[in-house]
Amino acid sequence: MTTATRNATTLLLLAGAVLLSSCADEPPTPAERAAAALVPGAPDSAAADAEAKNAAASNVKESSDLVEFAYAYPREAAMIPDLAAWLDNDRATRRDALIAVARRDKAAAEKAGFPYRPHSHLQTWQRVSNTPRFLSLSAEIQTYTGGAHGMTSFATLLWDRNRAKQRQPLDLFTSGEAFDAAIRNAFCAGIERAKTAKGIVAEEAPDSPFGNCPPASAQTVWLGSSDGRYLDRMTIAIAPYEIGPFAEGSYKINVPVTGTLVGAVKDEFKRDFLPIN
Repeated sequence: MTTATRNATTLLLLAGAVLLSSCADEPPTPAERAAAALVPGAPDSAAADAEAKNAAASNVKESSDLVEFAYAYPREAAMIPDLAAWLDNDRATRRDALIAVARRDKAAAEKAGFPYRPHSHLQTWQRVSNTPRFLSLSAEIQTYTGGAHGMTSFATLLWDRNRAKQRQPLDLFTSGEAFDAAIRNAFCAGIERAKTAKGIVAEEAPDSPFGNCPPASAQTVWLGSSDGRYLDRMTIAIAPYEIGPFAEGSYKINVPVTGTLVGAVKDEFKRDFLPIN
């Protein structure tokens, strides 16, 4: 299947989603309306382009005795129909999963005679950087499923305008191993400084679950830009339990974009990075 055929198929499926939304008396999202208008032969593709340029940030919230749900993304993402469609689908998928688990747990709690605590999923995508080629987004996710406490996790994505596709930051590097080797010293030193700032002495015992510096590639990587042109900033987000007990919380470690790191970047993307002097 050619790229053009795949794109046309995607647009037709999204157009169908618009019709289904209309039948259910639910207004289609801006991404769905734009996609429907972009189906080959559609007369109002120019209107879709204008709508995409004028798209607003998305912020959906829902609260009930069963769940609390929130999912937001910025205007820069809403202006890209394919990306907005993916985010809308991700939002629907996460909401459906939350409600399914919540209904199951509520029924189990009622059967056992225990009180049910509403489950939650709160996710906000934010712009990290917006360069000529890449829109970089970060997300901090707060979830609760009835346990002793909620949980924090992180997400990341890059939209590659040159290829009109979504990527992960590590896709820009030759390998996860090369990425880790290029930043290991700076990353591990950053963790130690962050722990010291919290008054925590880093564990060094080899048999301790938190005694070793983890590979940065296993964490969440956010790529940023100081000038809006080149990727020259990087943050590694680390969720609870990764390098310490839950009480320590999460960590966000800034790592310099050095020439060594750029040396681990694939040739296609080297021009999009600017190492520090």
